[in-house]
Amino acid sequence: MYHDYDWDEKPELNITPLVDVMLVLLAILMIITPNIVYQELIKLPQGSAQKEMTKAPPVLITINKHKQITVNKNKFEFNSFADNFQVFSQHLNKKATVTISADKSLGYGTVMSVLASVKRAGFAQVSLATNGY
Repeated sequence: MYHDYDWDEKPELNITPLVDVMLVLLAILMIITPNIVYQELIKLPQGSAQKEMTKAPPVLITINKHKQITVNKNKFEFNSFADNFQVFSQHLNKKATVTISADKSLGYGTVMSVLASVKRAGFAQVSLATNGY
């Protein structure tokens, strides 16, 4: 008996299940990878400076509706504030944080002139306080 086979015919491989399995493994790997923590034990050298940094006490400036200015419980008049604060700030730490609180009835120019005086005195960290609304 003689069977007639067509040896030129190429067999077809179904790779769809292989691709599905690989995609599932890739998804699992993508989910697990960010949670892997690599821990390496190291010995840190001792620091030479043991002195702790001291934080400068803040400077609180309050302006009421009558343009009376209070700086850390010291009272100033608005008209002479620029010159008086220049002298007063010489004993304050220039790295301290300055917070300016002003009555909402005051004009923009009033608050900005106080802010300018504080900046001229050499303070860099100045903020304007609001009630949070």
